[in-house]
Amino acid sequence: MDMRETFVTDTISDHEIITRILHGEKNLYSLIVRRYNQRLYRVAMSIINDDAEVEDVMQVAYINAYENLGKFAFKASFSTWLTRILINESLLRLKKRGKSINMNDDTMDKEIYQQHKIEVQTPVAKMLNSELKFALEEAIRQLPEKYRAVFIMREIEDMNVAETQACLDISEANVKVRLNRAKALLKDSLSQFYKKEDILHFHLTRCDRVIEGVMKGIEAL
Repeated sequence: MDMRETFVTDTISDHEIITRILHGEKNLYSLIVRRYNQRLYRVAMSIINDDAEVEDVMQVAYINAYENLGKFAFKASFSTWLTRILINESLLRLKKRGKSINMNDDTMDKEIYQQHKIEVQTPVAKMLNSELKFALEEAIRQLPEKYRAVFIMREIEDMNVAETQACLDISEANVKVRLNRAKALLKDSLSQFYKKEDILHFHLTRCDRVIEGVMKGIEAL
């Protein structure tokens, strides 16, 4: 990505990009893909927890969003709308695996918490070794899905409570409760040892690959 593309990506608004796409400049959709690749990767990983499958899930979500741009109508935040599409696709993949998640379920048995304590022993000790980033990512991946999703959205993607609530279709109270539980499971000390920019980072080569796949899919429509 050259400096000119970086400038355009950073300065043009979602509203303007989408308006121009709807008027025929579909090549501009690559700006949307580049802008949201990091977020969608992290959110998809928080749900399906499968790095080998995540790029395909992202591409399908982007193409689904493109096909429905005319229905978007700017009635809500585009980022929330796009993230919701990604979440729905991720949940569909889990369902196809024979695994389901009830994002509205606010129950968590004490046994699960105890099992997590056994499986993720002394996170501080893990973080002191040379595999710091790996240990942190693994700790996050060990979280129960609904807590992991909220933690990544709020703490790593900097999504606010309202947007997280809208994406997951849960109450504001549930967002706060799940975030607190996620932090408790990760241990209070964990936040001292990670840079959120480095967690589940979507590297440039992968970003370019997803953009190429999405744009090819759009051309085929």
